[in-house]
Amino acid sequence: MGEMPPFFDALLIISFGGPEQREDVIPFLENVLRGRGVPRERLLEVASHYYHFEGRSPLNDQNRALIAALGEGIKIPIYWGNRNWHPLLADTLRQMRDDGIKRAIAFPTSAFGSYSGCRQYLENIQRARAEAGDGAPEIVKIPPFSRHPLFLEAMTDRVRAALDALPGARVVFTAHSVPVSMAQASPYVEQLEAASRSVAAAAGVREWTLAYQSRSGPPTQPWLGPDICEYLRESPDDSIIAPIGFLSDHMEVIYDLDTEARAVCEELDIRMVRAGTVGTHPAIIRMIAELIEREPEACAATCCPAPQRPAIKR
Repeated sequence: MGEMPPFFDALLIISFGGPEQREDVIPFLENVLRGRGVPRERLLEVASHYYHFEGRSPLNDQNRALIAALGEGIKIPIYWGNRNWHPLLADTLRQMRDDGIKRAIAFPTSAFGSYSGCRQYLENIQRARAEAGDGAPEIVKIPPFSRHPLFLEAMTDRVRAALDALPGARVVFTAHSVPVSMAQASPYVEQLEAASRSVAAAAGVREWTLAYQSRSGPPTQPWLGPDICEYLRESPDDSIIAPIGFLSDHMEVIYDLDTEARAVCEELDIRMVRAGTVGTHPAIIRMIAELIEREPEACAATCCPAPQRPAIKR
């Protein structure tokens, strides 16, 4: 796989980013939450999740592992830039320009369509190209790929492995909660439900549901639910928790599921197995190789708009 496509000079992995040490945590979170009206108290609460793991997000290491796996078969240069922390996307585009890259295809580490998982990546690319200045390479973004058979194959394998450890358990698929207004303007929930249904059927799961996690907005703003911990309390039963909305085991997975949700299960005396994310599953590596070998269909100009903030009553 992976002969150089004639229309792309390079592959660009674009990810969320994460801190590598304690000193990075607050500046990183300030980057993430800038302009979103999130109270300082909430920022410090999220920071404590990172401090629980010595301030190091696993996301960057997982992106390095993804790049290493891709590099074994994809015969084009691979670059990596983050939205919120080093290596920052604008810096990566400057390096690509200096290396003579003219046109690259971008793989965002987000499978589902929403403002934060799709449109915001396009905005980040546009902003980073402007910051990089003259000669910045053209970047073509791969659209959301939640329906791709190889993504579904990889997630099905993860669920099957979890079922081997806890046969017959219900499966609770999870994804990052987003504001209801964002969800209503995108195919996010529809795509999550469709992917969960496909994986459950392929894995022979009889009972499944979709829950959400990692809410970060102000309490006055409606977000998607049910929250995974609330769901477990309301419906206590042995559970496989499958984070279908995440491509790798980053902070929201290892804290919100492996730490918080597991604590709830232990409190309720129910068994829990957390299914793996797709990570570097061979099917995902094949999927990316396939996606970069052809010109992707462009997202519609109106896809996944930013959520509208409610008007302030005076």
